[in-house]
Amino acid sequence: MNELRVTDPFSIEPMEEFFRGMMRPWRADLAKQAPQIKLDVHEDDAGYTVKAEVPGVRKEDIDVRIDGNQVTISAEVKQESEEKKGKRVLRSERQYGFASRSFTLAGDVDDAAAKAKVENGVLELTLPKKGKSSAKKVDVA
Repeated sequence: MNELRVTDPFSIEPMEEFFRGMMRPWRADLAKQAPQIKLDVHEDDAGYTVKAEVPGVRKEDIDVRIDGNQVTISAEVKQESEEKKGKRVLRSERQYGFASRSFTLAGDVDDAAAKAKVENGVLELTLPKKGKSSAKKVDVA
């Protein structure tokens, strides 16, 4: 679909605007090609369950960090190629790169009891909630 572009005839630098407008669709396409981590987050009384799409990522290349109620998932997709005699690569459309996703949960996570597993390109995190801190009344003497 074509974009409607308005040209300012009184612009100070009309050529710069012209070239910037020509490059706009190209820059928009690059953003679509970057690897992304898509999430589903569910909560119950015991904790949170997070399912993240990480297709084509080995478990060694996934990094999960928990800091209080902040969770960060990072994944590195590496393109591995096999070199065969008599054959050459004409086109490769596989994605590779680095993706990271951070999000904040409503309550703190018990990071010592957190579990993670990868199966069929889906990372599943089980994040138990930290026990509620008991408030203690201090008598003033």
